[in-house]
Amino acid sequence: MKADKQGFKYILIITFNLITISVFAQKEDYVQSLAHQNHWVDSVFNTMNRRKKIAQLFFVRAHSDKGRAYEDSVAAVIRDQQVGGLVFFQGGPVRQAELINRYQKIASVPLLIAMDGEWGVGMRLDSTISYPYQMTLGAIQDNSLIYKMGQQVAYDFKRLGMQINFGPDMDINNNPNNPVINYRSFGDNKYNVAQKGIAYFKGMQDEGLLTTAKHFPGHGDTNVDSHLDLPLLPFTRQRLDSLEEYPFREAVKAGISGVMVAHMDIPALDNTKNLPSTLSRKIVTGILKDSLAFKGLVVSDAMEMKAVTKYFPNGEAEVKAFLAGEDIIELSENSALAIKMIRKAIRKDQISMDEFNARVKKVLAAKYWAGLNHYHEASTTHIVEDLNRPTAKELVQELSDAAVTLLKGDAATLQLSPLRKTAIVSIGVTGATVFQDELGKWYPNNVFFLVGKDSPEAELKALLQTLKQYSQVYVSINDTRTRPASKLDYSNDVKLFIAQLAMHSNTVMSVFANAYTIAGLPGIEKSGALLVCYQMTDELQRAAVKVITRQINPTGRLSVTVTPFFTTGMRSSL
Repeated sequence: MKADKQGFKYILIITFNLITISVFAQKEDYVQSLAHQNHWVDSVFNTMNRRKKIAQLFFVRAHSDKGRAYEDSVAAVIRDQQVGGLVFFQGGPVRQAELINRYQKIASVPLLIAMDGEWGVGMRLDSTISYPYQMTLGAIQDNSLIYKMGQQVAYDFKRLGMQINFGPDMDINNNPNNPVINYRSFGDNKYNVAQKGIAYFKGMQDEGLLTTAKHFPGHGDTNVDSHLDLPLLPFTRQRLDSLEEYPFREAVKAGISGVMVAHMDIPALDNTKNLPSTLSRKIVTGILKDSLAFKGLVVSDAMEMKAVTKYFPNGEAEVKAFLAGEDIIELSENSALAIKMIRKAIRKDQISMDEFNARVKKVLAAKYWAGLNHYHEASTTHIVEDLNRPTAKELVQELSDAAVTLLKGDAATLQLSPLRKTAIVSIGVTGATVFQDELGKWYPNNVFFLVGKDSPEAELKALLQTLKQYSQVYVSINDTRTRPASKLDYSNDVKLFIAQLAMHSNTVMSVFANAYTIAGLPGIEKSGALLVCYQMTDELQRAAVKVITRQINPTGRLSVTVTPFFTTGMRSSL
């Protein structure tokens, strides 16, 4: 009888989950909801004075890893200014959920809580799952997997008490040297970027999470980090229309709830000297809101970034962003001052009251759509276990399996004899890798070798001689940095070692690093087989071993062009 009751309990849980999913699947899009009058929005709006209405447009920075004094300072801003929302950065899940609960109690109008979660909450929080980077996802051919990822990410956000993800990144990364987008992009093909971005945000929005495509009109072809200075986008209007803006145009058509505007100098769209696109009415209102007919939330990139503050300090940038048409002004350096300055701009009739009121109501409508009209605090019980649930971990592995890309080789050159003397070499690490451990199970007559990023030339030459004694060599090239750059931080001697090793008659190379790093490894194309795995994670190392041992077929296609040999969409077939 006890077992029957337990089974009935699980049936109830599963049924409830299915009902919840069905409700959100049938829920009207946020943008569609704006066409209807909303009584909750009107009633809240009518209780506010002008200062509080302006404050609803401001989202301020929050952390859960900076200690009590910092947390109290954020609480003071919420209490004194009654801002519209928070953007959380580094910290931990339990601490963040507790802080969100605390901050919501202070707010007279529920706060919209946001975070950059391009690869899930693990982008900011410890003790949580990170999904693959978008460049890795760009290789996947089954976009339904990316939709499922969106669903899982939405669960995590909502479980923590958050309502809006500042993602996906829908920039086309057609500059390998881009210092700020790069691996955060789905790739350099505009159609692939659009399709995968849409699949990702649809998965999130269908589960009741607001999303934001960034960084309009496209930050993919810059060589300056806008956190540090103002990038120049020197292209023609025709090119911007046909290339950079394409994914955003498609996202708008597909019902994206928000778009984040980048800080870039774009003379073809607005030739005002040193004016970031975030502060340009011609771009924010003229192009995004009018030409593209976007009706959802327009979000500024962080107003604390040097691309803005360098030329427009002391609240001037926030006023310009407001007048340009931004609905949400993110991370002002001094929100109290900026709110005062915007009040003056309104009094001077620099914006119509109808436009101002509509923007405030748009933010309130987002709160209603996200369910904040019936706010419930997040439970911290079992939150770490919930965020690390088996279904999410299984999906990370499934995504990894689908991303591995075979650039060169076939069945014969990839799966070598398990009976022969086999060297398994991991480069760029200081200890045995998951790749070595997993592959070693299939090649029992093996020896592991490790090569550091700066191994001495004499050691490398000696190792090359040693490896000549082995019938076959499997090599993993690893980037252990958290953010994989376009160039490996290896010494020239180690890069030369890789080129020489590739000439071994039976060598299989697996690159667990940014795909662009292949361009900095001349000679690697001479290896018998070459796998690109985009980043160094346990799941991708296991996926590569599955491909090598023919447990799965490599279905990934290269998401960016890296050399004349290896171009976007390329893959070899087994």
